[in-house]
Amino acid sequence: MRRRSKRLSKLQTDRRKRLRFALITIVSVLLILVVLTLALYHIIRLINSEYYFCAQSLTFIPVLKACDGNADCADGEDEMNCVSSLRTNSTHPVRLVGESLILQVYNHDKWTTVCADNWRTQHTRLACQQLGYMQSPRSIHVPVKSLRPDLKATFSTLNTETPKTGVNLQNALTVRDQCTSGSVISLSCSDCGEVLGGDRIVGGADTEIEAWPWQVSLQWNTQHVCGGSLISRRWVISAAHCFTGRIKELSMWRVALGRTHVTSSGAVSVETILLHQSYKPKSHDYDIAMLRLTWDVTPEDTVHPVCLPPYQLPIKQGAELVVTGWGLLHEKGGLPSVLQKAAVPLIDQSVCSNASVYGSAITPRMLCAGYLKGKVDSCQGDSGGPLVYLSSRWHLVGVVSWGVGCAREGLPGVYTDVRQLLDWIYRIMDKYR
Repeated sequence: MRRRSKRLSKLQTDRRKRLRFALITIVSVLLILVVLTLALYHIIRLINSEYYFCAQSLTFIPVLKACDGNADCADGEDEMNCVSSLRTNSTHPVRLVGESLILQVYNHDKWTTVCADNWRTQHTRLACQQLGYMQSPRSIHVPVKSLRPDLKATFSTLNTETPKTGVNLQNALTVRDQCTSGSVISLSCSDCGEVLGGDRIVGGADTEIEAWPWQVSLQWNTQHVCGGSLISRRWVISAAHCFTGRIKELSMWRVALGRTHVTSSGAVSVETILLHQSYKPKSHDYDIAMLRLTWDVTPEDTVHPVCLPPYQLPIKQGAELVVTGWGLLHEKGGLPSVLQKAAVPLIDQSVCSNASVYGSAITPRMLCAGYLKGKVDSCQGDSGGPLVYLSSRWHLVGVVSWGVGCAREGLPGVYTDVRQLLDWIYRIMDKYR
C-alpha cells in the first residue's frame, strides 16, 4: 500500500507540473499576442499618420500629398475623399422666425408668413425636409393677432391641399394680403435641444455629457483636435480652422459622441466635410464647417442634437450663454480629464469691435462672449465646440472660433455667429437629404 501511495503521489505531482507548464505557456502566448497586437496597432497608427495607402496600386505616398490637389496615386484616389468647400450664395427659401418658430417662405422675392389655411401633415413634413430634417415634424396654429407687425406684412396660402411629390413648398403657395383662417404655422422639425438626463474651458467646472449631449469630439488619427455640435442624427457643426494645415483625407477623421471623457472608442467615421466657401484663415471670417456622418446616430441620454437658432432669435447683451469642451484649463496649461462647462455673458457687438478690444477684426459673422476682466474663457482644444443659449430649448448660437490667448483681460472669446450663417447650413442639409 505504501509503494502504491508513493506512485500515486508522483503521478499527481507530475500532473500538476504539466498543468502548471500548460497554464504558463497559455499565459505567455496570450501576453505575446497582446504585445504584438498593441505593437501592430501603434505601427499602423504611425504609418497612417505619415503615409497614405493607394489601395489600387498597392503603394504608399506621404500623407501630406493626399488631398493636395495633385493626383499622386495611380488612379487619383488620394484626391477623391477630401475636405472640400461648398459654394451656395442663394437664399434658402424656408425659415423659422423668432422664439415662436413661425414658418416663413421666400416667395416672389419677399419673405411671406405661411397661413394655416388647408395645412396638412404632409405640408409639415415637406417644410421640415426642406430644412434638412426627416424626423419628428410637428406644427401648430398661431393666431395672426399675436404676431409681431413685421410677420403679418405679407402671407402665403396653399394652392392645394396635397402637394405633388418632389414639389418645393414655395411652389405650392400663393402670396396673399391676409389669412382667411386667422392663423399661421409654427413649425418644429426635431426633438432637439432637450436634455434627457437630469469649462476647455478656463475658469469652468467639471460636467457630464448627459447635460450637453450634443457635444462631440473631432478626432484625427484617434487624437482629439476640436469640439463640435450634433445638430441632427447625421450632421455635426464645427469650425473651418480645425481642418486647415491638417490632413484633409476624410478616412483619418472620426467623431466621438456621448462621452464625458475624451475617447476614440465607438467613434463614427465621416462621409463628408464641407467648409464655408468664404472662410478666410487670416481673418477667421466665416469660420464654420459641417460634417456628415457615415450613418445616422440613435438619440439617447448621452447623444442628442442641439437646436439651430431660429432667425431673429432675440438675445440681449449680458444674456448667459454656455460654452463646453475639453480644451486647455488655462493658457499653455494642461488638458482636463472630463468635459468642462462655463457660463459666459454675451458681449454687444459694438463693445467687442471697439478699438480697445478687437476693433475691425470683428465681422458681422462673429459674436463675443465672456468677461472683459478675463478669468473665464474657451481655449485651445475647444475650437469648433458649442456656444449655446437656453430659450424654450437649447440653441446653438456660436461656434468656438478665435481669440488672443485664453481668458486674458480685455480680450474675450470670439465665436462664429451661427444665426448669420443659417442659409448656408440649411442649403447643405437640404442638398444632402
